[in-house]
Amino acid sequence: MSPREQVSRTIRAAAGRGQPALVAYLTAGFPSRERFRDHLRALADAADVVEVGVPFTDPMADGVTIQRASLAALAQGVSLAWILEQIAAVRGLAAPLLLMSYLNPLLSFGIARLAECAARAGVSGFIVPDLPLDESRDLSAALAEHQLALVQMVTPVTEPQRLAQLCAASQGFVYAVTMTGTTGRNVAVPSGVLDYLDRVRAASPLPVCAGFGIRSREQVERLAGHVDGVVVGSALIEVLERGEDAGAFLRGLRAG
Repeated sequence: MSPREQVSRTIRAAAGRGQPALVAYLTAGFPSRERFRDHLRALADAADVVEVGVPFTDPMADGVTIQRASLAALAQGVSLAWILEQIAAVRGLAAPLLLMSYLNPLLSFGIARLAECAARAGVSGFIVPDLPLDESRDLSAALAEHQLALVQMVTPVTEPQRLAQLCAASQGFVYAVTMTGTTGRNVAVPSGVLDYLDRVRAASPLPVCAGFGIRSREQVERLAGHVDGVVVGSALIEVLERGEDAGAFLRGLRAG
């Protein structure tokens, strides 16, 4: 099974057990560069998929929490090369790994080299928020050589025709942003959001995961049946900031 197929299958298997899969976000090297591997193992044990954020100076889709984590990680010397080395040193994780990165660090690293190094390290795919579908051919082709996923993102204001294009092009899963704006804000999950997620799910041949503002069991329960998974980011970063047990927090998002 290819790495990108493994992502889809893992999410579908979790959703098939009656609750959305948990995709846990971790800014690489935050809060401590020295404990990155420990945090990675803990999240992989508690979540279904782990999304590792590559710190960047201008994370335009992220709110203040992840911005703060990115700047702290950069101050410790965290780089994309270092992240790939660390991931390569951690084998046997229970969950597939994705890298979430803005485009500049990937271009600086080199697209062909990136795909090869990521595959060798055990990364299953990428999420690149500032890379439009129309400009993604080079990265998509490089990742395809190693069967790595390039996850596409949709939003509540994505037009139906564009939604169909993005869902058809995505790999691994479709990332359904729950709001316009940045990450970190709490989402009450009104019926309009559920209707939007139902539209995405109807258009997508892949699992659909909702992200931005997911931080409580009540939200996860309300989203059940409308998505296959949820992405937990800012709330998890705040747990790590407080020195609390991130694995316990994730397990607490599941009912029973």
